[in-house]
Amino acid sequence: MAHETGRGAGNDKNGAANRTSKKHDDELEGLHGDDHGDENGPWWNSGKAKLTVACGAALGLAFLLSKLMPQTEPWGFIVAMLVGLIPIARRALIGLGKSNPFSIEMLMTIAAVGAIFIDAAEEAAVVVVLFLVGELLEGIAAGRARASIRALATLVPKEAIREVDGGTETIAAEKLAIGDIVVVRPGDRIPADGVIIDGESAIDEAPVTGESVPKRKGVDDQVFAGTINSDAVLKVRVTATAQDNTISRVIALVEEAQEAKAPTERFMDRFSRYYTPAVLAAGALVAVVPPLVMGGTWNEWLYKGLAVLLIGCPCALVISTPAAIAAALSAGARRGLLMKGGAVLETFRKVTFVAMDKTGTLTEGKPKVTDIIAGIKDETELLRLAAGLETGSSHPLALAILNEAKARNIKPASAENAKAIGGKGVVGKIDGVEAGLYSPRAAADITALSEDVQRRITAFNDEGKTVSVLMVGEDLAGFLALRDEPRVDAKAGVSALKEMGIGVLMLTGDNKRTATAIAQQLGIEARAELMPEDKQAIVEDLKKQGKVVAKVGDGINDAPALAAADIGIAMGGGTDVALETADAAVLHGRVTDIASMIQLSKLTMTNITQNITISLGLKGVFLVTTLMGITGLWPAILADTGATVLVTLNAMRLLGWRGEAGKT
Repeated sequence: MAHETGRGAGNDKNGAANRTSKKHDDELEGLHGDDHGDENGPWWNSGKAKLTVACGAALGLAFLLSKLMPQTEPWGFIVAMLVGLIPIARRALIGLGKSNPFSIEMLMTIAAVGAIFIDAAEEAAVVVVLFLVGELLEGIAAGRARASIRALATLVPKEAIREVDGGTETIAAEKLAIGDIVVVRPGDRIPADGVIIDGESAIDEAPVTGESVPKRKGVDDQVFAGTINSDAVLKVRVTATAQDNTISRVIALVEEAQEAKAPTERFMDRFSRYYTPAVLAAGALVAVVPPLVMGGTWNEWLYKGLAVLLIGCPCALVISTPAAIAAALSAGARRGLLMKGGAVLETFRKVTFVAMDKTGTLTEGKPKVTDIIAGIKDETELLRLAAGLETGSSHPLALAILNEAKARNIKPASAENAKAIGGKGVVGKIDGVEAGLYSPRAAADITALSEDVQRRITAFNDEGKTVSVLMVGEDLAGFLALRDEPRVDAKAGVSALKEMGIGVLMLTGDNKRTATAIAQQLGIEARAELMPEDKQAIVEDLKKQGKVVAKVGDGINDAPALAAADIGIAMGGGTDVALETADAAVLHGRVTDIASMIQLSKLTMTNITQNITISLGLKGVFLVTTLMGITGLWPAILADTGATVLVTLNAMRLLGWRGEAGKT
């Protein structure tokens, strides 16, 4: 909660501003760029599609009548134009009544009506049809970003098999409650977030995470709704309802993020407020000054002035940033990368330093058996006896030993009267003989450890490993070394950041020896034995040095440091903390995804720059050619509509982004 508190005042202020902005947007709903129609159903069934077809058909009919009955000109074209212009003009009037007089619809209405008065009704009708076609194409393309992320919802099966009263029943997946037990057959999609309580299987997470290789999961492992059970029956205890599963929360968070405007987007909005009236003024000057001052003909220069209005329509400029932001946020979410808004997405490209927690971030967060040193017992027997003593324990080291035995298909020995002795270890009777799994110090109290054994234990400790010594009676049976190992992609993730020229530092509360050992493996510096406030102070010090800092942690004990950083990133499997307390979240625990977020940010800003260049460049070219008399109304609207479609399609390229993790 410290993270939220640390940014509370700013969030309240931003929240009020966003609510005001949202209210304003609702009032102007239907204006260009704010109304892409109903996304449900095929695009050709939308109101915009029907209006475009109707206007196009009216234009075709007017053209046919003009050939068969020349006396219908220009009235046939005027009627055809009005079919499309009336809805456009209505939206222009709505904008006028809502303190938005300089809308794109207003420019189009002025240009189309003006064309009639200079005897260019046919061109005016074509211009209106092209404008409607451009709006339709823009709506279809922009809607793909929303559809892309909402398509995740279709991954969750409609039905689930729930255990009830010793049997099973098929119910709607949305009716599952927390605590329900569901049976998932091979080939079925998992119907809810949950924890496996029985069975072991390969889980294909590709539909959600993009991972090409299924993950082997067993009892106590977490699974996500929408992933596919590959090869064995599983029983899963539901941990989240349909409304609160990982996919639902990802969809909700991305939709909220898309509503939060990026700094570039806010700048473009402000720019458009001044740009549009400037275009109106320029069009008026072009239409009036040459005839009054230079003796030009009124019809010629009125025509050019109207063309300037059409060229100046800021459609492409207005959509250049939000289209790219929406596509990038959607593409990131499909890879398990959540960024809460355009501002966060933009800031990622500026990151120069990443501070990472150790446990659960750079490491798996749970110890594993790394070495088994046999004494009077061989490795298999040593592990069988140790697992027998630890059976039933929930201690992380005990679970590591039991998991290692399971992985090697070793059945734990049957231990009698097994019990833990505080500060020493666990003891019990196996096959009628007293046995114990002790700390090295406790084992030394029972029997003298040879210099070779002590040297090897010290070496393991220097590597940050915990050693458990197995005694059978008073004899040394052997010992096991355990450590919370780095994630499989930790080294690659750190290397990817370094290749970008970004500094990496480990911040951990763990002991210095363990932290140093892990850091050396990854090729980074470690600062250990830190309290939460120490981590926060280090982040603030890095910022004072001029660095843009991203802090990666679990979202709980790292909260003060997450709040102090320029960007707080929560690493985790879709927990409430991971999704709600930080600026961004890496849902699937890949260290390489930190570099992927920065890469996506840079690609998005490059895309936005390309979009602005396309829109302004085309306008500049056609403005010059129009004033020179080379092009007129048709090319003018084609320039605007074409730029809008190009910008939107360019932004949609980001939907195909796969990320660093997708390359492996």
